[in-house]
Amino acid sequence: MIFQETGSAHELDLHEQTWLEAQQIFIDFYNDWLRGAGVGPAAAIDVIHGYGSSGTGGVLRKRLRNFLDEQALQGRLEFTPGEYVDANPGHTVVRPIAPLPVAHELLAGEIWTYCERPRTLSKITGKFRRHGEPAVRAAVDSLVRQRRVRTVGKNSRKTYEAI
Repeated sequence: MIFQETGSAHELDLHEQTWLEAQQIFIDFYNDWLRGAGVGPAAAIDVIHGYGSSGTGGVLRKRLRNFLDEQALQGRLEFTPGEYVDANPGHTVVRPIAPLPVAHELLAGEIWTYCERPRTLSKITGKFRRHGEPAVRAAVDSLVRQRRVRTVGKNSRKTYEAI
């Protein structure tokens, strides 16, 4: 990963990262940039993610842009795909507006949505296994403490359901 200033934009290179690593690096860099640099019309982060070897777009590019779509809908940022900037689909220009939630908050939100129907802890940890079992259990416990998820007995099995 490379951080460098290029004109009025800061560049963040996420090549060779998994999505979870890239997401955490991006969130940390974005929030640090927002806190330290302030924002203005020229403030932007040029995120280099590659375009994928298949020619249809790599996993990192797709997941990053889906994540950016969600955050843009919540008014936290604006972004422009590189193909609209300079015909290069291997990067995305992001304009920070407001801080992004940290990764564990995002995981808790995904779990909360998944628990729309009652789910056992094993189903939840299986669905979100890429985050690691300790992180998933911590997120579930946090949701229970926040009273966003309740425990429900179902067929003598403990399940979790979003409130």
